[in-house]
Amino acid sequence: MRLLFLAVLSPAMAWPAAFSWMLVIPLLVVAWVLRVRTVVGPDGIVARATFTTTTIGWDSLKGIRFPKRGWARATLTDDTEVALPVVTFGRLPQLAEASGGRITDPYAAAREAQLAEAEKEPNDADVISDTPADTESDPDTK
Repeated sequence: MRLLFLAVLSPAMAWPAAFSWMLVIPLLVVAWVLRVRTVVGPDGIVARATFTTTTIGWDSLKGIRFPKRGWARATLTDDTEVALPVVTFGRLPQLAEASGGRITDPYAAAREAQLAEAEKEPNDADVISDTPADTESDPDTK
């Protein structure tokens, strides 16, 4: 942290007229990190971007789209899209849990399918062997 502070401070101290604006950059980054977020609650979704805040009620949400790059997009019933900051496909289980089941979790469906398939498969103890347990299967040992 000290090296970062020194790296930002050195040019500003060497030539203040040209580089003093660099001292504002860390403050802007901290403000952005504290401001940008998506909050999911019982009333809906609140998407807070750098300069705007959008509140989406559950009744006006049509679906969620995940582009290849960037954050998820909420599709509204009027076919407009709103970016959901910090929400990616990897955060979908957290989003589904916070929504109270209004948004489905495909990971949960895959886990349930795997569990159901594991219950259908026979265990090793259930398999009947043709070879009796007390006889040897190697004919050369007799």
